Amino acid sequence: MTSLPPDLAPAPPTPPTAVSGAPAGPANDAPVIIGDDTTGRSRAASRWRRMRWPLTVLLVVALLVAFLAVVRPATSAAPYAPDNPEDNGGMAVAEVLKDQGVRVTHVTRVADAVAAAGPDSTLLIAPNPSFFAEDQISALNRTGADLVVLEPDFSMVGAVSRNMLDSTYGETGDPVAPQCDDPTAQAAGELALRPGLTETATGAGGLRPTLCWPDGLGGYAYARLEFPDRSVTVVSDPAVLRNGTVLDEGNAALALRMLGEHEDLVWLVPSPGDMSTGDDKPTPADRGQVDALMPPGSAPVALIAVLAAVLLALWRARRMGPLVVEDLPVLVRSAEATRGRARLYRAARARGHAAAGLRASAADRVATRLGLARSSDANTVVDAVVAATNRPSQQVADLLYGPPPADDAALAELARRLDILESEVHRP
Repeated sequence: MTSLPPDLAPAPPTPPTAVSGAPAGPANDAPVIIGDDTTGRSRAASRWRRMRWPLTVLLVVALLVAFLAVVRPATSAAPYAPDNPEDNGGMAVAEVLKDQGVRVTHVTRVADAVAAAGPDSTLLIAPNPSFFAEDQISALNRTGADLVVLEPDFSMVGAVSRNMLDSTYGETGDPVAPQCDDPTAQAAGELALRPGLTETATGAGGLRPTLCWPDGLGGYAYARLEFPDRSVTVVSDPAVLRNGTVLDEGNAALALRMLGEHEDLVWLVPSPGDMSTGDDKPTPADRGQVDALMPPGSAPVALIAVLAAVLLALWRARRMGPLVVEDLPVLVRSAEATRGRARLYRAARARGHAAAGLRASAADRVATRLGLARSSDANTVVDAVVAATNRPSQQVADLLYGPPPADDAALAELARRLDILESEVHRP
């Protein structure tokens, strides 16, 4: 085999040289370039920029929940609640009853009250900020417990008294004697209670309510009915229970004797949004199975997640800018606009707005019919309607200026009753 001349032989391969300013070999820590022209560090920085606001929101919510858990008071602020120490609470009476050996069970749902009350117990029904539904009243009536009802509305009064009592309007005056032979009322003595009850009919078998603390105009502040299976006590003035007035005259004696007849007292402070009846309540076994499936601490974690989602939605919504009001491009018939607004109210469950519109329109038409000025206040309208219809003042006030309905059925019932009221006012 012949060899090439030295000047024509290929040169040996030259070893690679290091680039100036960068160390050669495996010790080189220059950033690794990925196929999309990014580096691991740039990708991490981009992820942090995208996630820093959600993570910040989650951290703030977690800190807020932790702070509220630490500083949360052991008492509540609900009116008439047995753990509310303020003037509008009922903690004073509840603590005295506990010292006397009465077991007080505080509930806020009708279903819980039905489950806890029984024939050998007392069921206290505190004033309801909204109306009880008919099925809720029936469920409370079926417990078999002795009922103590404070400041009930007209539907509750008729149901618990089997239509022997009705509600009316009265004002608190000077202390008066009970003027009845009820032992509980006699022990309380003279009281300054607001009368709000009237007797409407005599019960079957000659059963009549015992009425105490009259106002001289046919109204009473206290009524007690002794049925064969239980007793029902109705008090129109809840001042006997409030911390701020329980020490006035004999309020404390009346409250303790009414609520301390049994060892078990179920204290119902109705929640405004409660629509439960007790018929569909879960059994203790079902609740135990659900609790066993849920990990410990799941409720606070779920609350934090919901709050974080809400804050994140608000933050993202602000990026979209404010809403812009524009005129409709076409004319819309009034009936179609009314139905469209009604559908929007129903979709948003804005029963309060719908009820306010119905009441405002009814009050305006009634005031016009009665010759009242458009500037007339609510008391003037109520007094004029009472004079025209002979209805109780409190009933008219509840219809025209009462609380918002709790559900669609209550809204429909409100519309029906407003229509009846208008027909009575417009009757020639």
